[in-house]
Amino acid sequence: MKTIADPACGTGGFFLGAYHWLTRPGAQLNAAQKKFLRDQTFSGNEIVPNTRRLCLMNLFLHNIGELSGEPSVERSDALIAEPRHKVDYVLANPPFGKKSSMTITNEEGEEDRETLTYQRQDFWETTSNKQLNFLQHIVSMLKVDSKAAVVLPDNVLFEGGAGEKIRRKLLENCDVHTILRLPTGIFYAQGVKANVVFFDNAPKDGRVHTQGVWFYDLRTNKHFTLKTRPLKLDDLQDFIGCYHPENRHQRQETERFRYYPYEELIARDKASLDIFWLKDDSLDNLADLPPPDVLQQEIIDHLEAALAAFRDVAAGLGRST
Repeated sequence: MKTIADPACGTGGFFLGAYHWLTRPGAQLNAAQKKFLRDQTFSGNEIVPNTRRLCLMNLFLHNIGELSGEPSVERSDALIAEPRHKVDYVLANPPFGKKSSMTITNEEGEEDRETLTYQRQDFWETTSNKQLNFLQHIVSMLKVDSKAAVVLPDNVLFEGGAGEKIRRKLLENCDVHTILRLPTGIFYAQGVKANVVFFDNAPKDGRVHTQGVWFYDLRTNKHFTLKTRPLKLDDLQDFIGCYHPENRHQRQETERFRYYPYEELIARDKASLDIFWLKDDSLDNLADLPPPDVLQQEIIDHLEAALAAFRDVAAGLGRST
């Protein structure tokens, strides 16, 4: 019987996905396992009160948790302190945004936003980058040899400074074995590209635990939109086959699935894990472009992403003056 946590669980989507898998047709759970699944399997954090209420309601409607007693989802900032208990699995899609911040009221009664950094003894690096902090926190949540699958934006794979130091520590201290490169607009809006990073925690024995990383490119020459061409389970079947969940040490390279050894990864500039090898056909073959509605949505996504980036720069300049 295993425990599953999400430090930014939203309305509980990952919990429900795990629950449906554990109770799928053919799964045989005895009475003790059913009780553990209902009362002890899931735990998480959600900082927004109404979202947390929706999460608890969703869980209760699926026979997870009780109306009385201590809720399994805390209304708190998961990054504030070290986790009180370790778990077997973490499934997480931390909120997007490079900076962690809080709203404060100054002496003139005006609202302002103050950048947050978390002074944690168990963190490898102190940074205001929200995703990097969540990544460090998730590592701290895991038991030895337990597993995580985390949705992270591209900047976590290539950012310098604290980002590089955290990537090197992650590769050393955990077994980072798979990165699924997702297309634009699946988990994040406004043209932001995301990845699912799969890793196992490992003993703190001074050894390097990542031997190499398998990358699956579900991005190049793939076109999805949230409305007209959403990503479906069928689109992930090839990745699932390549992942080889029965024994991931028996994987084989394919056109979209490629292995990079640890020595090659740490020798890259800033230990970047932002890796591509497929040729983008749309750059050469103008006669085989995606449908107009897909192109239109991609242009809108990229323009919105650029506008959001300019707003972040403007906000930063405003705080510095």
